[in-house]
Amino acid sequence: MGLTSKKVLLLAILFAVALFALTVWLWPRLSKGNWRAVLGRIGLLFATQISLFAAIGLFANNMFGFYASWADLFGQEQQPGIVTNYKSGPNGTNLKMLGNERLSIQGASMPTTAGRLDKVLVHGQKSKINSPAYVYLPPQYFQQRYANKKFPAAVILTGYPGTAEALYKKLHYPQTQFDMLREQSMQPTVLVMMRPTVAPPRDTECVDIPRGPQTETFFTQDLRHSLSSEYRIGKDAKSWGIMGDSTGGYCALKMTMRHPNAFSTAVALSGDYKAPIDTTTGDLFGGSAQLKRENDLLWRQKHLPGPPVNLLVTSSRHGEGNYKNTLKFIEGTKSPSRVASIILDSGGHNFNTWRREIPAALQWMGNRLSV
Repeated sequence: MGLTSKKVLLLAILFAVALFALTVWLWPRLSKGNWRAVLGRIGLLFATQISLFAAIGLFANNMFGFYASWADLFGQEQQPGIVTNYKSGPNGTNLKMLGNERLSIQGASMPTTAGRLDKVLVHGQKSKINSPAYVYLPPQYFQQRYANKKFPAAVILTGYPGTAEALYKKLHYPQTQFDMLREQSMQPTVLVMMRPTVAPPRDTECVDIPRGPQTETFFTQDLRHSLSSEYRIGKDAKSWGIMGDSTGGYCALKMTMRHPNAFSTAVALSGDYKAPIDTTTGDLFGGSAQLKRENDLLWRQKHLPGPPVNLLVTSSRHGEGNYKNTLKFIEGTKSPSRVASIILDSGGHNFNTWRREIPAALQWMGNRLSV
């Protein structure tokens, strides 16, 4: 049974309840002062607390999508890095179809009504990185009157570690767009849902790491080229946006500001403005102070010209640690960059907060892309 299985969660809860009941029942018998009774009390308390922590941890992981599998939890997730045997160019492809996923949308079995969610494996010809992605094609993609039309695309990123499945199972990006398309409040947009962790288990913060994973190249070049070659997606930056939460939000801002020829529009939900350096990231910049500064977005605003891009940032006055830096970022944005914000009165760094922001943010982004 998988880490995110409801059966695993139910068993963990039942086991915790059973241990709690067993502790209450056996406690009078273990009230003696001999060493066996003392060890029995210690063992029961320890087992009960461990089972409670496990149940709470599994529940939190199912809600927020921190880890997708047991291998992912224990840092053993290495796929799909071993897949490198692709051809490119006119006789081959940089994209491998892995199947389709069912969405919780009315009429989900009919692409012309609900769209389609493809699972693909993207091979990075330049970065040499291979990573899975979920591509949501809106209903219009399959309708006859749009048969010759190209569509804009938005890359949607999770935080770290995150799971791409959470973007459609928990944050409901395709479902949100589907509702807005019915209301005609945004244009049809292809959604490309991914983890920013394309070289697991390392948190690369979307940086081209010296002598390491070339994550920035993967997103700004390989991903766009592969998808626009296989799907009817515009190739120019004006057709591409990028949006993410937490680490994914930092990646979205950073790559758009650094590569306006790749992305024209970015949304950061609760994003930070520089990369952390810790045990999950390692040395991201190869000891280069200049590279570190260039990936600090507040430093870029102060010392470099503003790129011609659209930027949306979000935070909460109470509950978010990035609030003060978000205000600094808004104030520091220079023309021709254009900035907008969503500032909630209160909201934590979690899915519930982002679900409140996604409809307005997705509509804002979708209506700024063009083909």
